[in-house]
Amino acid sequence: MQSLLKLSRGIDAFTRWTGKRLAWLILVAVIVSALNAIVRKVFDTSSNSWLELQWVLFSIVFLLCSPWTLLDNEHIRIDIVNQMLPKRVRDGIDVVGHLVFLMPLCIVMIITGGPFFMRSVEINEQSGNAGGLPQWPTKSLIIIGFTFLLVQGISELIKRIAVMRGLIPDPHASKVNAIEAEVEHLVEAIEKN
Repeated sequence: MQSLLKLSRGIDAFTRWTGKRLAWLILVAVIVSALNAIVRKVFDTSSNSWLELQWVLFSIVFLLCSPWTLLDNEHIRIDIVNQMLPKRVRDGIDVVGHLVFLMPLCIVMIITGGPFFMRSVEINEQSGNAGGLPQWPTKSLIIIGFTFLLVQGISELIKRIAVMRGLIPDPHASKVNAIEAEVEHLVEAIEKN
């Protein structure tokens, strides 16, 4: 199990490193959007490629940063119900959720995304919009993103099983939810005033 935990730490490090760098593409998308709007209003000209570039940048962040979201335990779940359950049950739900839902979905998306991407490359698929971008690089993000998510899911499964066996402390046990922390901060600010 120790070798699996070492593998998990390596996956986590890669996921965090990748996510922190790719998240900056949101800023790039905002800048592209703002410049596109300014050019359109000031010079009365525009290009579909700028609009499509915004979509591609957002797609990169959404698909390639989702493993980072899973790593930081910030993915969507019903926290109110989840917190009322005993820890052992929550851990079991995580294991079943990863094995029955997350991993099969990732595998299906990788398998079905392959031909979708390859066909796009074969025909050198271009945007249907005048001046648009090639489509195949964006379609590759489906395979890449779901592969990264599958690998991070394996890491999360390894850690959850190790937590259930008592081999490691729960990496999310002492972590304060971002929304809860913000609410606490706002309450403190209101109480001071």
